[in-house]
Amino acid sequence: MLRIISPLMQIVEIPFAFVQKHFGMRVVWLFLMPNVLLFFTFAFVPIFLNFLYAFTSGDQIMLGDRPYAGAANFESLSRCRDYLDPNTCERDIFWRALFNTTWFVALQVGFMVGFSLLTAIVLNRDIRARGFFRSVFFFPVMLSPVVVALIWKWILLRNGLLNAWLIGLGFEGVNWMLESSWAFAWSVFLSVWAHMGFYTLILLAGLQAIPRDVYEAALMDRASAWRTFRRITLPLLAPTMLVVLVLALIKGVQTFDEVYAFTGGGPGSATTLIIQYIYETGFAGSPRLFGLAAAASIILAVVLVVLTAAQFWANRRNIDG
Repeated sequence: MLRIISPLMQIVEIPFAFVQKHFGMRVVWLFLMPNVLLFFTFAFVPIFLNFLYAFTSGDQIMLGDRPYAGAANFESLSRCRDYLDPNTCERDIFWRALFNTTWFVALQVGFMVGFSLLTAIVLNRDIRARGFFRSVFFFPVMLSPVVVALIWKWILLRNGLLNAWLIGLGFEGVNWMLESSWAFAWSVFLSVWAHMGFYTLILLAGLQAIPRDVYEAALMDRASAWRTFRRITLPLLAPTMLVVLVLALIKGVQTFDEVYAFTGGGPGSATTLIIQYIYETGFAGSPRLFGLAAAASIILAVVLVVLTAAQFWANRRNIDG
């Protein structure tokens, strides 16, 4: 087999040797260029076009057919008599989606990081069937968000599995999907359940990177488990925690498919999140307000950048302090 492969590899090597001889290290760009072109085409160009669309109006698709509107879209989104009451805003659904997203991200990221950290600590211990439990917690991550949403929707329907179990125990069934508070709470639970395994894996890797001799020294000093966790585990796990917080924050704000498939944004607008508003305004609604959707996405991007920068600043301050 090697007698056949070796001459072929030598033939393939001829053009690459020629290119490397005449271009030197610049040959690296030859291999990077396809990825750079793809990234530029499908990342930077859409961002630039989105920025242009935000300053236009109308429902025409082609940018040349859209009249210039200045900052009218941003003014329309921000026009409110009372910013704490979405009913007083010109784009009330936008503000409801913004409030829903704020609460959703706060609850989801808090529970996600807390449960992921607790799970990672437990799975880092020498317990029986540790490999099995690690696989169990990571399994939901491999499922499609739509599949996850449909599974839990089937469980929580009025005649679903959970109500059948409650009725069997003598309780009354609950309209989980028709009551706004329950629908929102289950949406948070659904997102945490679906993605917790990913962050658990990251935190588990961070825990395993902590030197064992540090814990042995704490054990020799008779430090309590809580003191060891507070003085050793958390400080040494801080860089990993920052990664988890940033990723969870970005993922939480970008949540769309699983909640949309789960509740459709209802009942009413109780579970409508900001990405769903952008999608429905720009693509699913009639007329399709591309400029308004683009303006909302820019506002969302600015908020994400500010929150991420604040997290990095707080982490750097804790390290320096």
